[in-house]
Amino acid sequence: MDGNGRWARKRFLPRIAGHKRGVEVVRDLVKQCIKLKVAYLTLFAFSSENWRRPAEEVSFLMGLFMQALKREVAKLHQNNIKLVMIGDRSRFDAALIQEIEASELLTANNTGLVLTIAANYGGRWDVLQAVNKMQQALPQLAGHYREEHLTPYLSMSYAPEPDLFIRTGGETRISNFLLWQLAYTEFYFTDTLWPDFDEEAVNLAINSYQKRERRFGRTSEQLEVNKNA
Repeated sequence: MDGNGRWARKRFLPRIAGHKRGVEVVRDLVKQCIKLKVAYLTLFAFSSENWRRPAEEVSFLMGLFMQALKREVAKLHQNNIKLVMIGDRSRFDAALIQEIEASELLTANNTGLVLTIAANYGGRWDVLQAVNKMQQALPQLAGHYREEHLTPYLSMSYAPEPDLFIRTGGETRISNFLLWQLAYTEFYFTDTLWPDFDEEAVNLAINSYQKRERRFGRTSEQLEVNKNA
């Protein structure tokens, strides 16, 4: 979700105004995903590299995060949405960790949209923590590990691999996000800044995805044969 700061700067507003507007866009996007029957929505809210930003901006983002949880989680629960947080929580203060855990517990049994928020998350961190857990759990397989041994220990083991990756704001990189899980995901990059990522912009991304042929290593001819079988 890129472009909050630039959106604010274009309007001669402080960067925090862009972040506030960004939260409203999340609310609208969740509603649209429910309408479109999207099963999983994952948002990269704060990367492990974002701690390098000015201290006052990081502090504001942490406060905004806490505020959003307190305001929105009850509504998520009412709409049968399951909230999951992924990332390293060790740098968050105790109050924020407590709020995260309470939010996950409240929505744990919901069966609708699974909304995942990645906060203090990095794809490299995710793979490393999964490797460490796998080694501890399966020491007898050392030297013979396979993909299926690692997968249960990744942060998003509860979800299928993403179909579509969207990055707003004009950047064309994945910035250490879900490095393992994005192996066969379709990418969509847009110049639209996150605070302007409205229903029309979402539809453009999905329409682009729907026009693509996902072969997963196969040929187009093989897909056609399977389709007609």
